[in-house]
Amino acid sequence: MRRLLLLRHAKSGYPQGVADIDRPLAPRGCDAAPLMGDYIAREGFRPDHAMVSPARRTQETWEAVRPFLHGTREETVPSIYEAPSARILDAIRSAPDEAATLLIIGHNPGLGDAALRLVGEGPKDLRRDLREKFPTAALAVITFEIENWSAITDGAGTLLRYVRPRQLAAEMEDD
Repeated sequence: MRRLLLLRHAKSGYPQGVADIDRPLAPRGCDAAPLMGDYIAREGFRPDHAMVSPARRTQETWEAVRPFLHGTREETVPSIYEAPSARILDAIRSAPDEAATLLIIGHNPGLGDAALRLVGEGPKDLRRDLREKFPTAALAVITFEIENWSAITDGAGTLLRYVRPRQLAAEMEDD
C-alpha cells in the first residue's frame, strides 16, 4: 500500500514587483503551515519522502511543516512549479519506491486537479469538498493498492482525508 499526501502551499503574499516564484508566505500562511505539519504527524501520516516545488512559498511551507516530520527525505522538484496535473503525476511516478508515504507540496490548479484525477473512492462528503475547492494549505491524503509509484493511475486512489487549515483552527478553538 502507498499513501500520497498532496499539500498545497500555505497562503502567500503578493508583494509588488516580486516575481511569482519569489512570493513569500503571508502571515496567515505562516500560521497555517505548522498547523498542517502538526496534523500530519499527529495522525501518523509522516512521509518518507517529500517533493517540493522550488517556489519560495512552497519552500517556506515545507520549512514550517518539516519540524513535525522528523526523518523525511526531501527534494526540490522544479517540474512541479505551477505544473498541470499531468506533470505532477509524472513527478509522483518518479518517486523512490522505498517511500511508502510521499508528500508533494505544490500549487493549484494542478495539485487539486491531480487529486481529482487520482481519487476514485472515498467518503462522498470528502470527495465533494475536494471537488468544490482546494484552498491554500489544504491536504488530501490518498491511498493506493500498488507496489510502486510508477504504477499510479487515474481513479485508483481512495481519499482517506481531506483537511483544510480552517477546520483544524476551529477544532482547536472547540477544545
